[in-house]
Order: sequence, then C-alpha cells, then structure tokens
Amino acid sequence: MKQNIDQNEVNKFEAIAESWWDPLGDFKPLHVINPVRANYINNKAPLNGLKALDVGCGGGLLAEALDSRGAQVTAIDVSEANIEIAKLHAKKERKEINYQHITVEELVINNIEYFDVVTCLEVVEHVPDPSKLILSCVQLLKPKGQLFLSTLNRNHRSFITAILGAEYIFNVLPKGTHEWNKFIKPSELEKYMRIAGVKLVESKGMSYNPIFHTANLNDDLGVNYIMHGTKNA
Repeated sequence: MKQNIDQNEVNKFEAIAESWWDPLGDFKPLHVINPVRANYINNKAPLNGLKALDVGCGGGLLAEALDSRGAQVTAIDVSEANIEIAKLHAKKERKEINYQHITVEELVINNIEYFDVVTCLEVVEHVPDPSKLILSCVQLLKPKGQLFLSTLNRNHRSFITAILGAEYIFNVLPKGTHEWNKFIKPSELEKYMRIAGVKLVESKGMSYNPIFHTANLNDDLGVNYIMHGTKNA
C-alpha cells in the first residue's frame, strides 16, 4: 500500500521537533491558537469520557489539551521524533495518552468506527492526497462521530498573510513551513468531507495577531479555518 506521506514535509518538522513545547520557539503561534481550538472542539463535542483521536499530533499540544478536557486520547504521527517528544512531555505531566508512531491508514486496519471524535488540524495541507487522509479519518469515526479539520485557504490573501507575513516579515513561523499551492479552499475541503460520508456542521475562521500574539475564532475563512462535521449514521 502506497503511503500518503510527503517525506520532505516529515523531515521539515522533525528538524524542529525539540521546539514543540517552547512557547517562545518555532511553534509559538500554535501555543496561542491551541487553547482556542481545543475549547471550540470541546464546546461542539463535549469531550469528557469520549474516545478522541488526534491525527498528525506533532509534539502533543492538542492531544494534551483534549486529555485535560476529559477525553480518552489516542494520538498518532508519522514522525518518530514528534512522538518521542510527545511521550516525554506527557510522562512529565502525568498524562496517559496513547501515542503511536503510525500512519492513519495503518490505524484504520484494527480501529474501524472506534472513536467518538477525530481531529486533524494543520495536517491536510502537508500530505500528497488530502481526500485519502480525510477518508481514513472518517473510517475511524463511529456513526454520528464528530470530525474536526483545519487548514489554510488558497488565495492571494493567504499567500500574503500566512507565508510572506508569518514566515518572512514577522518571523513567527520557520521559513518554508507552508507551500501555498498545497493550501485547500473551504469548498474543496467540504467536498472531501462529503465524499467521505461527513455532513458539514460549521466552518469558522481563525485569526492570529502576530504583533500581540492573540487568536480568536470568527466568520472569516480567508486564511486559517476549521471545519466541524458529523459522520453519517
């Protein structure tokens, strides 16, 4: 089975894996937006007691946030360095999170319709076939399970804001973090969800202020956005 992995993308994030838990390091914006997104997910799908999966978990920021809100968390990543960082931090924080160095396609084999909630944030723009990734996420969801995806819109504004602004002007992200041509329009993401058997519930934009380092959800899907969907029964 051909793996849905872009090794260049994996290498890029492995090179800065040590920075995941540094709130002033390469992932500083993620530390700001992480609680905003975790609260949104918890508001839409109250997590206490639910089985939640975080796909492409990186160093574990969202996984730990979901755990703190009462979920039974499994978190996976194709980068072994990321998983090791996540495991070490969870041990330090005494959190019982099931971290696995595995692809989502491999996880599907033994976990069909196992999870109540699946999150896949800032990942779909880093794989060769986003539709395949989303289908695998949906296969892991129970009927009526909740899916949360986030990515970046593909337009002139996102190029100026997310690449020129974030990576070259304000230096809040490492240069080369994103490739504009891999960004996904909301209409495209909703289509992938629909084909996979998920009904879109809500779309929200995410704004990040690189000067004051604040973030909030709104109705502007022009750059960063998150989609919430429910798997068909």
